[in-house]
Order: sequence, then structure tokens, then C-alpha cells
Amino acid sequence: HAEWIQTDLVRNSRLRYSQQWTLIADSNNHKNIRTVLPPGPCSPLSGELLSELSPTRGLRAVVRETGSQQLLEIWDRHGLRKSLNLSALNIHGRVYDDIRLPVLVRKHTLISSLLYGDVFVSTQDRSVYCEDWGEALTSKSVPVLCVVDLHHGEIDVLQSVPQDVSPGQALWAPCSQAVFFVGWYHEPFRLGLKFCSNRRSALFRLSLDGHCECISGDNLSVSCPRLSPDGSTLIYLQGSVFGPHNQCLSLDLKSGKTSTMLDVVSRPQTGDFAGVYEALPSHCWSADGEKVVFSSAVRNWKDVFMVDRGTKKVSSLSDNLSDLSKVYGSWKLLTVQRDLMVVCCSSPNSPPTLRVGFLPSADETVTWRTLQQPVTTFDYLWTVLDVTPTSDEDNLRYPGLDFGAILVKPSHLLCETGTPVVVFIHGLDLSLAFRRHSASLPLCLHPVNYRGSTGFGQDSILSLIGQVGSQDVKDVQRAVMAALQNDKTLDPKRLAVIGGSHGGFLSCHLIGQYPDFYRACAARNPVINAATLLGTSDIVDWRYTSAGFQFSYDNIPTAETLAAMLLKSPITHAAQIKAPVLLMLGGKDRRVSPHQGLELYKVLKSRGSPVRLLWFPEDGHSLSRVDTQVDCFLNTVLWLTQHL
Repeated sequence: HAEWIQTDLVRNSRLRYSQQWTLIADSNNHKNIRTVLPPGPCSPLSGELLSELSPTRGLRAVVRETGSQQLLEIWDRHGLRKSLNLSALNIHGRVYDDIRLPVLVRKHTLISSLLYGDVFVSTQDRSVYCEDWGEALTSKSVPVLCVVDLHHGEIDVLQSVPQDVSPGQALWAPCSQAVFFVGWYHEPFRLGLKFCSNRRSALFRLSLDGHCECISGDNLSVSCPRLSPDGSTLIYLQGSVFGPHNQCLSLDLKSGKTSTMLDVVSRPQTGDFAGVYEALPSHCWSADGEKVVFSSAVRNWKDVFMVDRGTKKVSSLSDNLSDLSKVYGSWKLLTVQRDLMVVCCSSPNSPPTLRVGFLPSADETVTWRTLQQPVTTFDYLWTVLDVTPTSDEDNLRYPGLDFGAILVKPSHLLCETGTPVVVFIHGLDLSLAFRRHSASLPLCLHPVNYRGSTGFGQDSILSLIGQVGSQDVKDVQRAVMAALQNDKTLDPKRLAVIGGSHGGFLSCHLIGQYPDFYRACAARNPVINAATLLGTSDIVDWRYTSAGFQFSYDNIPTAETLAAMLLKSPITHAAQIKAPVLLMLGGKDRRVSPHQGLELYKVLKSRGSPVRLLWFPEDGHSLSRVDTQVDCFLNTVLWLTQHL
């Protein structure tokens, strides 16, 4: 059973629908899929916010929104078994839809992570400032853990959670009389949580009678606790506090005492496992509890890996590493059910599709079956470039690092003069995944994984600290020059650069530092002046770290730090910009204030430089609303067409 999301431009919304497959295995070998029956028609899902099956798979819990109300529904094989109006009960605030706050069913009780809303602010205190968890979590401040008794329809808020932590990612302990949860420390003040795996947090065990104990180390960042099928072992991800907000993590195992199952990978060798960089799926254990399966970045692509609990050996489970040019470039594990893995695969020319395969025995490979081919593919070729910095561009603290790039181009030349090149720069990480907007552009797309990107080891990530605005800018330019030298069908006189967030920061740097090289730029919520951003960003820790300074909560800006941040910012090169610039800004962006883009807009306007600004008052940093995405895409295409 799979749930999908599809954009509907007519209704200006995202629709959720479900699809079901039946797999028939051999009677002699249940791990050999003999037949995949075609699925029936897709079924729309209306108003579902969260849903989860019980471990026995006999019950399904659904949190559903109907107008302003939220309902908790329990379904069994005979239909709707119980429905509770959570809004009318008024015991807690609104249930929040986030991967950090799951809903889990066990037997006749349900545990869920719920958040208080503004309704709990008394009238005399309504003007008192209330902290929240930043970008995309506005007004989400004080989460609570709730248990629902399905027999009596009663909801209780679990007490004894430490006052200085916000709980989430809860799951039942084996005895069902306690829960494990992750607690994020929110004192002395909250920092942005979205996209940040470096927040101080800990793993707790809370018994239903109110006893709470911390079971992980201090001054660490933890996430994704997952219990083995027999309940004897807990695994979770662990990383450093502060530093880069997306970094390599260790996979720790707790069974009596705590041990490290997979350590942080500083510098992987070619072809080796590169480390863990993303969240674990909710179901990732093998049926016997001896193996853990997960997906993670490795250089320019994402792969599915299996680690053996006893030997700690890591194995790749995909079938694409032998020839990347002909198969999927991105593999994402969705779930493991009784050793059946379900993965989502895509590549720059192939939209996402589901594949299934059973966990292999020793020295065996996985036999993958595709459930359904994409309805369409795109006539694009893609290749991977490995780029080595020159000696004068090498990082003295982390020497010898290389990086990567991906070249995606139409199979046929569009004109005799060559194909225009759009240099795409990411803000977090990038892999050989499908991007629906990019596939629609009849141009060469050149994404770059500069040093500091995930999938190249922790050394690569750390090398960017203090080097933003120089090392990453030179890496992108080096990758572009390598592509032009390796492929003579590309037109070096028709180059554009696009990117968002840190990618927008680099885009504006490039057109300022190489003003005669690029013909156009499109930037979404770019960092323009790190010095003026310091007091407005929800991740002030990264603002210090990226410039090479140590962060602490009691930091007060100095002339030295502000001057260093200014010198690393695109605004210092704004006078040299010649390329027409399209800016797309979210009015509710908490991570990069929209006044950053406005600062560049005013500078360019005052100098008569071609600039256009799109303002989306109701959108945030990701510019993720359906109407915003359409507007940004169409305007970017028109901008590139006009200037290339």
C-alpha cells in the first residue's frame, strides 16, 4: 500500500491518493516474487494528516482534518471502529504533520506527539513573546506526548517530560508501559529545527507512571529511534551539536549498553560507503533483528545500504553502481516489511517509480522488481563528472578533497551553435534524482556538488567552514569549466546560473565575481549580506559557523565578526554584476529574511542593472506553495529564454 502526492494546478493544491499492489511469491521460496499483479485505480485520500498501522496490522489510526476540526479515527477490517473529535475535547493543541512527530498504535492505546496552539495563551499574556522552532514550524512551540485509550475514548497528556526539552519521535517500549522519545533542548532559546540535524537533543525513556530518564549521552544530537522486532535493541542516529546543519551521522545501537554500529565517515575511498546523512525510515530492521537497512548519499547519487549488526559490514543493495549511465541515480528506502524492501527510484530522465526486493542472504544479490514503469520518461542523457581542485584552490586544513557534478543534456542538439547551459546550485544536498521542473527545460542542466555537500565524507562538509563565498564559488566555476572543456556541444557564450538559499548565495557570488561569464541569474531567497542576516535568521549558529567563528548562545556581534561576514557576502561584488537578475522571495521566510533579496534589488535598481523581483507574501524559505512553485518555474523559464 503506497500513498502518493500529486500537484493539481486547477485546485491549486496537492492531492494525496493511494495505490495497492499484490505480490505473489513462489510457494517453495517466499523470497522469490513470481508475479506482480497490476494495481487497480488510484483512490483519493481526503483530509488525512497522519496515518499509521498497528504492529499487528489489524488497526489503522488516522488523524483527519475536516474544516477547522481534527478527528482521530481508528479503522479495522470491518470499517470505522472509533472516532474522536480532538478539537472538541480541547485537551491539547493541533496535531502537527511532521516526520519528527509520528503517530503510533499498539494494542488498545495510541501514542501521538501533539503540539499546543495559541488557544493556551491566556488573555492577559497575549502580548508576551512565545518562541517557536523557526522556519516551517512557526507557532509550533511546546509539544506534548498524549496517550489515547481506545476503549474509553480518553486522552491523557504524559507528564514528567523534562521542562527544558520538547518531545517528539515517540515510540512504544516493549512492555507498552513506557515510551521512548527524542527531546530537543530549548533553553536558553530555540533555534530553527527544519533541515537541521545538529540540534542538542537526547533520547529519553518515559514510563506511564511518570518516571523519565535520559538514556543517551550529553551535548549530542540524536534522532530517529527505531526498535528491533523483538524489542531488545534500539538504534538511533547521533551527531555533533552546532557546526554544519546537515552532516555525517553515526548509527548507534543500545541493547543494555550503548555501542556504535556505524561511525562517522571522515573521508571515504572511491567506491566505499560514505556515511549516513539522512533520516532512517520508520521500519528499517530485518525480521530477525540482525540487519538494518537505510538509504544515504554517496558522492553524486543516493543508494540503499544494509549493515550487519554482528560484523558491522555495510553492503550496497542497489543494482546501479556498475553502470550509472543506464539506470537509476537515486534510491530511497521507504520501508522494510518482513524483509521485503520498498524503494523509490528515479533519475534525471525518469520520474519516481516503486521497486521491491527481499533482503538477501549471505553473498547473494537482491532481485529487484519494478512495480510500475513511469507514465513518461524524458529524452535526456546524464553523466557524472569528478572534479579535482587545482593546487591553489586546495583546502590547507583538508587537502586532497575532490567533488562532483552532474551534466544533464538533451539527446539531440537544439541548434548548431550548441546547447545553452544552466548551472544549478543546491542549498543542502543534491543527487541524481528526478526534478520535474528541470526535466521540462530544453537546456543543459549542470548541478554541482561543491566541497561541503553531503555524500563525500565529513571532511568535505567541514572544509566549507570559514570558506563560504570563496571555496564553494571556485568549486562551481571549476566544475563549469570542466564541463565546457569535456563537451564541445555546450555553448560557452550562453550560460546562466540558478539556485536557492545557499545556492542563491553562490549564484549571486558567481555573477559578481565572474561578471563577463554568465548571461542570466535566477535566485530564490538568496543570502546576500551575511552581516545583516545575523540578527534575523532562525539558525544564527550557522551564520557564525559558516564565517569561521565559534557559536555560543551568549554571542554578541563584534566589528570583527560583522566585517568577516560582509566580506564573504555577494553584496560586496554587487557593483560588478552585469547579468540580468530574477529574484524570488518568500515574505514569511524565517531562515533567510526576504530583506536580503531586497537589499540586492535596491543596489541593482540604483545602478540601472536589469532586475526583476517576485514577492510571495504567504510563502516561506522553501517557496513550496503550489501557486508559488508554478509562478517561479514559469518566470524562470521566461527569464532564461529572454536572456539566453
